[in-house]
Amino acid sequence: MKKSEILTTLINHFFSFDAEKGSREEYSMDEFLGYLNARSGVQELEMREISGENKGWFKDEYRNTKSDISILIVLMSHYAKWYIKKVLRESNLQTPDEFSFLITLMSYKSLSKSELITKQVMEKTSGTEVMRRLIKRGLIAESADENDKRSIRVSIAKSGREEILRILPLMSKVTKIVVGNLNAEEINSLSYLLKKLDYFHNDIYLNKKDQSLSDIFSGIANRKN
Repeated sequence: MKKSEILTTLINHFFSFDAEKGSREEYSMDEFLGYLNARSGVQELEMREISGENKGWFKDEYRNTKSDISILIVLMSHYAKWYIKKVLRESNLQTPDEFSFLITLMSYKSLSKSELITKQVMEKTSGTEVMRRLIKRGLIAESADENDKRSIRVSIAKSGREEILRILPLMSKVTKIVVGNLNAEEINSLSYLLKKLDYFHNDIYLNKKDQSLSDIFSGIANRKN
């Protein structure tokens, strides 16, 4: 491909990127690089076989790349939690969720309990139990909400902050292990795609969580049309 053709292709990609992002005033280079990497050609990869020999019952309409993505995302979540649990063996934290709650509170002065649970995309009962354990061990503190007497706020305690700072070097190793054999360009591409998916699904979670799956599916289908 000639240099002029490469430049023209790059400009066209940027216009598509700009339109998709809603024509914002500013972008980071990582965002654009992730967009480009996501659209570049990919090589065929050797993959392990997850399913068994009895595949005849599975209709072809259900066997596609999209179904693979759902399964692989779940598996990657399990891998990440498996590595994190190795770190937590040397910590006062018991679960990956406890780490996630504390690391979120590190960047806020305080959050209401419902805000913290929502940011973790968890059910209220599960999130409340995580906070109960952290409060009991003195890792987070409760306080009254000055603007809403019905609400209780939580903030990270000194011991919780110290615990996060103590295990962060080990968690840094986890992040490097999790990205595995991806090169820098692939990491940027994956980060871009996951952020895009998170933005999409978080909107559904915040604004349409009470809808049925059929209604959510119909809304997505209509948005694409």
